[in-house]
Amino acid sequence: MKKLLVSLAVSATFGTTWAQTKWDLPSGYAANSFQVQNLMQFAEGVDKATGGKMKINVHPNASLFKANEIKRAVQSAQVPMGEFLLSSASNEAPVFGVDSIPFLATSYADSRRLDTASRSLLVKTLAAQGMKLLYAVPWPPQSLYSVKPVASLKDLKGTKMRAYNPATSFIATSVGAQPVTIQLAELPAALATGGVDNFLTSSASGVDSKLYESVKNFYAVAAWLPRSAVVVNFKLFEALDKQSQEAVLQQAAAAEQRGWKLSEQKDGEYMKELAAKGMKIDASAEGLKKELSVIGERMTADWVKLAGDDGKTVIDAFNKK
Repeated sequence: MKKLLVSLAVSATFGTTWAQTKWDLPSGYAANSFQVQNLMQFAEGVDKATGGKMKINVHPNASLFKANEIKRAVQSAQVPMGEFLLSSASNEAPVFGVDSIPFLATSYADSRRLDTASRSLLVKTLAAQGMKLLYAVPWPPQSLYSVKPVASLKDLKGTKMRAYNPATSFIATSVGAQPVTIQLAELPAALATGGVDNFLTSSASGVDSKLYESVKNFYAVAAWLPRSAVVVNFKLFEALDKQSQEAVLQQAAAAEQRGWKLSEQKDGEYMKELAAKGMKIDASAEGLKKELSVIGERMTADWVKLAGDDGKTVIDAFNKK
């Protein structure tokens, strides 16, 4: 299957006489998520802008590649483009994890400033890996879901905490929990079998994956706003005709603007739906925020040390209000 995708990608872009280019775009998220809905609109926009000359087929819910395989699949041209969570690749380069430092950017305004401050470094890093950034859109703020009530971080000691990137693994270890690597598509099953007790994720994930069916406690700690990025293999993009290139870039810019608005709008809607589904919502979670902020300060310092001068430049730019 994957070999076939490679041949299709290459045949559609390198000197072929085909009248139509057909590309696959995998995502690890559910078809009903606002990120995938935005991807669908992006694909439709490219189709219309090229008069049907370029078709992008979106594959949601990790149906083509697992979420943590998508970036590598694009990088190695197994597929021309894909969507992945930036922080999932933070072990490759510090810039991928800057938006997942707890309590660095906790609002949409802060997230936008951090995106602006880190964008040039992100583009440069992806380019060095053979990819072009098309757009990036944040998920709603990450909050704490727990099967059992949590009054303070000590209540998490000895529990199984879902981890989906190095930052969440570090947090789990810091609070004395056992980090368990589980992709979002697998989370409902893990909850049903007792494979996980608590986790940090967005209000969107809570609704899209029906996590409220297994978890009843929600603490709005708003730790960070992780961004999903849509990237394209650079060589495959360069092989497109100019009209198609321009259409992809124009529609990507529109998708980014639309996605940021959707994310903020949907967050409020998701919160109301979680409450309506019977979840106990702690909208302030002040005690947990204070405890987590201490971990966040340490992680910010560690990140700057790891990222060096580039990291310091990003944080300095972010702090200039």
